Amino acid sequence: MGESVSNDGVDLSVSNIVLTVGNSMMADDGAGPLLAKMMKENPIADWSVLEGGSMPEDCLHLIRKAMPKRVIVVDAADIGEEAGEVRVIDPETIVDMYVVSTHSLPLNFLIDELKTFVPEVIFVGIQPAIVAFSFPLTEMVQQGVEQIYRQLPTWQGSGGFEHC
Repeated sequence: MGESVSNDGVDLSVSNIVLTVGNSMMADDGAGPLLAKMMKENPIADWSVLEGGSMPEDCLHLIRKAMPKRVIVVDAADIGEEAGEVRVIDPETIVDMYVVSTHSLPLNFLIDELKTFVPEVIFVGIQPAIVAFSFPLTEMVQQGVEQIYRQLPTWQGSGGFEHC
């Protein structure tokens, strides 16, 4: 727990990038880092993963260099659902909702910047149960992460997830 996935050596020649956000030392805020770890250990064709941690804006230069067709940003988000539920969060609603924020900049700034050079930007939120230091990731959130991972190879549109 608490380990970080390095962005060194990430294949930037792919069409699709997952940008994970979160802190694995903060219970369910570790949803993004878990997805990054899964993707590094079991790569998916035409997808790369960048671990943004609590400062995902630090990955913008890598994404700009890659010029992908699609970026999916994955983070824990308080979307008012059952723990582990996955939703595509419409960009215009990000400002209005409380997104679990262990990050340095609000995610709407990151997403707005990505949209200036990436044709398709999707924000996927996973409802956390616990966001507190030193607690483990809950089973419900782990299942939500696994659900996203399984959808990536055939991802179209919203990946089969509801919007909120």
